[in-house]
Amino acid sequence: MEFLYGIIGLVVGAITVMIIGKIIGKMKVDSAENYSKTLKTTAEQEAKNIKRDAKIEAKEIKYNAIREFDQESKEKRLELSNLEKRLIQKEDNIDRKADILERKELEISNKDKELRNYQSKLSQQENKLKEAIEAEIRKLEKISHMTVSEAKDELKARFISEAEYDAGKRIKDIEDELRRKSKEMAKEIITMAIQRSAAEHVVETTVSVVPLPSDEMKGRIIGREGRNIRTFENLTGVDLIIDDTPEAVALSSFDPVRREIARIALEKLISDGRIHPARIEEMVQKADKEVQESIIKAGEEACFEVGIGNLHSELIRLIGRLKYRTSFGQNVLQHSKEVAYIAGLMASQLSMDVAIAKRAAFLHDIGKSIDRELEGTHQEIGMELAKKYGESNVIVNAIGAHHEDIVAETPYAVLIQASDAISAARPGARRETLEFYIKRVEKLENVAKSFVGVEKVFAIQAGREVRVIVDYQDISDAEAVILSRNIARKIEKEVIYPGTIKVTIIRETRVVDYAK
Repeated sequence: MEFLYGIIGLVVGAITVMIIGKIIGKMKVDSAENYSKTLKTTAEQEAKNIKRDAKIEAKEIKYNAIREFDQESKEKRLELSNLEKRLIQKEDNIDRKADILERKELEISNKDKELRNYQSKLSQQENKLKEAIEAEIRKLEKISHMTVSEAKDELKARFISEAEYDAGKRIKDIEDELRRKSKEMAKEIITMAIQRSAAEHVVETTVSVVPLPSDEMKGRIIGREGRNIRTFENLTGVDLIIDDTPEAVALSSFDPVRREIARIALEKLISDGRIHPARIEEMVQKADKEVQESIIKAGEEACFEVGIGNLHSELIRLIGRLKYRTSFGQNVLQHSKEVAYIAGLMASQLSMDVAIAKRAAFLHDIGKSIDRELEGTHQEIGMELAKKYGESNVIVNAIGAHHEDIVAETPYAVLIQASDAISAARPGARRETLEFYIKRVEKLENVAKSFVGVEKVFAIQAGREVRVIVDYQDISDAEAVILSRNIARKIEKEVIYPGTIKVTIIRETRVVDYAK
């Protein structure tokens, strides 16, 4: 029974659950339908609201667009109106200018007619004047028995003669005045510069003599079949002269650097005693190194001695090479230092920059250090070197102009010319052969004798002064001034000479000029 009750209970429970499930399901379906209806109603309402808002917004956009268009149209119309007004004003201005131009053209046309009429009258008057002048000229020719060209030539000759006389007299007066004012000052400056920079001059040659311990050494220097001397000459580029001079050999070369290398190398070989090609090559290399070191040392010492600073290292080396370079027997390094001293002293007396003057003077012959290796004059080579290593235009111009190959652009260039001439012209500074000296003196006398009115000519003071004796009847005082100047200028053109030559004309008075 209990089991039966249990089964009945389960059946009843199952039926009850089923009934309750159906009731709950129906309630859920009804709730979903109501919710969907609510959502549909809400969506329809929102759609209506959105549509209404969109219509309102579209109306506002349309209104704003219409208002902006109207505003822009109004501005365009106003701009077009202003433009139209400006165009009308321009047209009015153009019309007024056209009227003015027409009036101007009419005025110009009237004045052109007046000018042509005036030119016609002027031409008629000129023709009448020419006829009157020609008539007067014919009368004058008839009276004077001379043509116009002959009268012109006579007047021209008379004017030239009077002008030359006046010019000579004026030149004499000016020169006398200049001498009175400047002669003493110039003497003082130059004398002081020369005295304060006095240096010893040694004439150098192109031959070096090396002493030998004995004549037996000559055979060892020559070597078997001459192999040692050939090797030595090939390595050094120097001629080794072995003659009958006892216990000495000579080294000959136009290049003093090579000659110095050869001298040092030969002295080392003689001292060492071992002379063969390999040893010769070794000693030549050592000598070359020593000479190059001595070149740099000589350049540095010279710069320090003169007081030149901030100089490029290559220029210092080239300055040192001048130690082994000679010109007319004068050592170029010593000459450069002396020119720097003289230029510095003269610059200080003239209130010029002493440093610039000394630097330009010290470098003026720098081109001679390599002028045997390059084409061109030592002035041109020196200018290129100075430019290359950063020297100023003042220095470059002074180097190029110290022999007057180019125009002196600054007072420093003229100062270097004078200092160079003083150093070169000092007695004993340079060597020249007797034959060249005689030819130069004869040339000086012949140049002076070529002028009319010269009676006698004497070249004195080793060719540094030319005294000219003239006939007082043929040459006046004023003409003597011109004659001295003409002789000096001809000497400058035709004679090669160091320094300065003084030209003295002797008449009743003495007139002096200088060939510079």
